[in-house]
Amino acid sequence: MSEFDLIRRYFTRATPGALLGVGDDAALLQVSAGNVLAVSSDMLVCGTHFLPDADPFLLGHKTLAVNLSDMAAMGAAPRWAVLAIALPEADEAWLAQFSAGFFALAQQHGVELVGGDTTRGPLNLCVTIFGEVPAQQALRRSGAQVGDEIWVSGRLGDAALALAHLQGRIALPAAELAACLPALHQPQPRVALGLALRGIASSAIDISDGLLADLGHILDASQVGAQLDFAALPVSPVLNNYVSRPLARQCILSGGDDYELCFTVSAARHAELSAIAARLNLPLTRIGKIVAGRGCIVHDASGNPLNVEACGYDHFR
Repeated sequence: MSEFDLIRRYFTRATPGALLGVGDDAALLQVSAGNVLAVSSDMLVCGTHFLPDADPFLLGHKTLAVNLSDMAAMGAAPRWAVLAIALPEADEAWLAQFSAGFFALAQQHGVELVGGDTTRGPLNLCVTIFGEVPAQQALRRSGAQVGDEIWVSGRLGDAALALAHLQGRIALPAAELAACLPALHQPQPRVALGLALRGIASSAIDISDGLLADLGHILDASQVGAQLDFAALPVSPVLNNYVSRPLARQCILSGGDDYELCFTVSAARHAELSAIAARLNLPLTRIGKIVAGRGCIVHDASGNPLNVEACGYDHFR
């Protein structure tokens, strides 16, 4: 099978939302009137972001999901994507499952694959995603104000706990592992929440490298500080069983791979957040507040600062 046969068979779909999709030297895209283009890229590298024996269907899902999460954090409606993929070999069974997982999530969010590249090499997956958002409604990291509340969606730490098990740093019973693995292998990007937070959130970011690391980007961009209540952080019943262990605290605060949204809002907007949570059937939890100064302090149940050593994942540390 040639490179072009591979592209036609596994990665070519109709693209009615693009002026020109797969098959030429470049795609042609038309942004809707009044909107600006939001663009983001994420790379998944075998051995760094996933294990060599990763299920290809779930890997196809996650490859797009991590990019959709960036669109969610900007309040952007995802529209198009391009995929650059390096493959050790053209394994048709693997490609069929990978593309099925990718396109299942793409269809769910109305995303069209409009181009990309394939080459032989160590397994490497890179998506660039394009979305639309009204120019004045994009969610940014730089808008947090002193007095704002800090909120997160969903639950934190399950993905990191599952990874810790796979790496041999903890041994979870089979039932607990089964409950945590979906968070690691099949994250659910909060696109609908991002759209709903337009005009409500003062800042937002997706949690990919860990709560403290990603919240830290908001604090740096907004030039403010934060206080968090560790007891308020939303965790699953499984993770709650281990919450007294340092590893569990690390998973919650700095483990990463959550792909939930962390955002700030004025304290006057509780009713709107409650309505959004109910409409989306998605838990939203207040975890702290924005304060003057710089940095982030995490308080325990007694109000004492926690000693937090690692803030999040960094590829070069």
